[in-house]
Amino acid sequence: MNSRVDSITRPDPHPPSPSLLPTGAKRERLRKWRYFKDRFSRYGVAASGLGVVFALALIFIYLFSEVMPVLKPVTITPLHSYALSPEHGQGTVHLTVERYQEVGAQWSDTGEVRFFNTHDGSLRKALSLPLAPDDQITAFGRGDSRDGLVAYGLADGRVMLARVKYQLTYPDDQRYIDPQLEYPLGEAPLVLDPQGMALQNITIQQSGQSFAVAAHTEDGRIVLARFAATVSFMTGEVQINRLSYELPPLAVHSQAMLMDKSLRTLLIADQQGLVHYYDVSVPAQASLVQSQRVVPEDVAITAFEYLAGTVSVIIGASDGSLRQWFLVRDEQNVHHFTHIRQFQSHPAAIVHIAPEYTRKGFYVVDAAGHLGVHYATSHRSLAIESMGHGPLQFVAVSPINQALLVQDADGQLHFNTLFNAHPQVSFKALWHRVWYEGRAQEEYVWQSSSASDDFESKFSLIPLTIGTLKAALFAMLFAMPLAIMGAIYTAYFMTPRLRGLVKPSIEIMEALPTVILGFLAGLWLAPFVENNLPAVFSILMLMPLFMLLFGFFWLRLPNQVRLRIPPGWEAALLVPVVLIVGWLSVVMSPLLEIWLFDGSMRQWLTDIGINYDQRNALVVGIAMGFAVIPTIFSIAEDAVFNVPKHLTQGSLALGATAWQTVVGVVLPTASPGIFAAVMMGFGRAVGETMIVLMATGNSPVVNFNIFEGMRTLSANIAVELPETAVGSSHYRILFLAALVLFVLTFIVNTLAEVIRQRLRKRYSNL
Repeated sequence: MNSRVDSITRPDPHPPSPSLLPTGAKRERLRKWRYFKDRFSRYGVAASGLGVVFALALIFIYLFSEVMPVLKPVTITPLHSYALSPEHGQGTVHLTVERYQEVGAQWSDTGEVRFFNTHDGSLRKALSLPLAPDDQITAFGRGDSRDGLVAYGLADGRVMLARVKYQLTYPDDQRYIDPQLEYPLGEAPLVLDPQGMALQNITIQQSGQSFAVAAHTEDGRIVLARFAATVSFMTGEVQINRLSYELPPLAVHSQAMLMDKSLRTLLIADQQGLVHYYDVSVPAQASLVQSQRVVPEDVAITAFEYLAGTVSVIIGASDGSLRQWFLVRDEQNVHHFTHIRQFQSHPAAIVHIAPEYTRKGFYVVDAAGHLGVHYATSHRSLAIESMGHGPLQFVAVSPINQALLVQDADGQLHFNTLFNAHPQVSFKALWHRVWYEGRAQEEYVWQSSSASDDFESKFSLIPLTIGTLKAALFAMLFAMPLAIMGAIYTAYFMTPRLRGLVKPSIEIMEALPTVILGFLAGLWLAPFVENNLPAVFSILMLMPLFMLLFGFFWLRLPNQVRLRIPPGWEAALLVPVVLIVGWLSVVMSPLLEIWLFDGSMRQWLTDIGINYDQRNALVVGIAMGFAVIPTIFSIAEDAVFNVPKHLTQGSLALGATAWQTVVGVVLPTASPGIFAAVMMGFGRAVGETMIVLMATGNSPVVNFNIFEGMRTLSANIAVELPETAVGSSHYRILFLAALVLFVLTFIVNTLAEVIRQRLRKRYSNL
């Protein structure tokens, strides 16, 4: 006892030299240095966090700046007003502006075309059709705006076809536009009605080298002729081939006539508010399919025009209403003229409708002097403005949609600049069902481009958003059980030596480029899954079952056998089980297909109404799951491993089993970290690009069928952004998709952090 006291109280035989002890000044300097490092670390960490927030804000601002132009309203800016000479101000039947917006054309009811400068109204050239002095014009019709084709019907049943051709020259390095008239079928009028009756209404359309002209004659007959010009290879002589037909008569007074570009449909509007639909795909067997009332009983049709592509018809009425109609095919393969949508009404009767050249927009003037800007697909009435010039008669839009030419009832012309860059973008078009041309009903469709300028762009973001969630869902269903259960076993049950091999091996999987995973999934895994569908489902069902059976029998083996395996190494015994079950499933797959699915499980799925694509959500779930597993496993394993030992040891000391300790102590304590791991994995799956790009068919479908593909927001941006025109609506919508993806991940991560903090606070008392 004394020796112990002596050992405690015995002085240090080697005390530090007083010169080595820090003086008061040195201690003060050390204290200040420590204080500086603490403050630097604290403010440095805070500045880094603010820097991250600032970087995210900059990303958001940049994305929003690229999207913001679609929010700009339509603007119409008056520039010039002028009157042509008195003899040139009346009798207008058609008005156009060429693409450079320098020359306007005014077609008269006398067959004269007057070309003038749009900025001052000065006459540049006046041309007349080569008609005889006694030829009397009784009707006027025009074809598609891009063809520029017009037709004049005469009192003797003949028709004259013409179009404007603008020739560009550059004298003194200045552009000069020289307008000319050309006659695709010759300068002589062509016989349309062999009986020689006056033509009351007429329509014309060109399809390839064929021209179709239809007219309603004075005696109520409907005549149709198809013309084709052939040039002799030897002599160069032009020969006009003509085929004429007489359609079933229509005992009404027609108001207007329209024919589509495919030369299959003829529409006739009458003065009673009815539209009559003729099927003229086979002219010799043409028939009246439907007569449909398109306006209320006491309302008259006052304007009747095809939109670009000649599928949709816009009908203006005397009550100022505007309606869109087009042919819809029913289940019996019969087309019906169907009302699609109605636009904001004008305050007075619609007088004239001018469709855009390459988009589904149209411009309207009414009898009260209002100019309306509308767009069909997005169902938008962008502007209805009073021009302040009294009643208006005609409106023309430039081919590039940047200028409007308006004529009022006094013959005055008004030239306006136009800003209408993105009319097809609206909340409804992006997020609601839309009834597109050629479809039987309203749908969610993403189809941004086509080979034809007549194409109606379809920009619904619903298929892309659903595809993003679908890919992430199936990836998480595959990855979460494996990653979380593997993390729990590795951190709590596995021996440290084996853990030192398993954990780095799984974490190094994260360094594997996702393009490699996508390449393997698309070229190897997808065909393998298609050819071995029974094996895939056998593995999913039998693998857990045989693992449980192995554990059940392992626990019933004699202790002498079980104790030969050190604790924590039991998982190594499951490797042969996994390999054997997987091998047996693949080997038995052809037999299962023969026994259960008549030789082909894919065909069996098709027969019961389930579509199967080779590159589908099942393949994406497996491939993306392997990419997500390392993220979830690493974070969850660290969370479980860092549970304080005194908690688990206390639980075991109180008599709980190891699994009871895991369920009752480890999982609640580690739940914030496990939840964070899951959300990190979900964020990784939502933003994944290369795997879904290479392992799916990139078809923007709206379903959660595991056997069909999808298109995600990120993959769509990667595919289409390099090919779109900078500044176009498509370009802006792709940036909007990126903004949606950014906001989606931001909201998910924010909610995840809030939930994680609440879980941490709840279980921090443990």
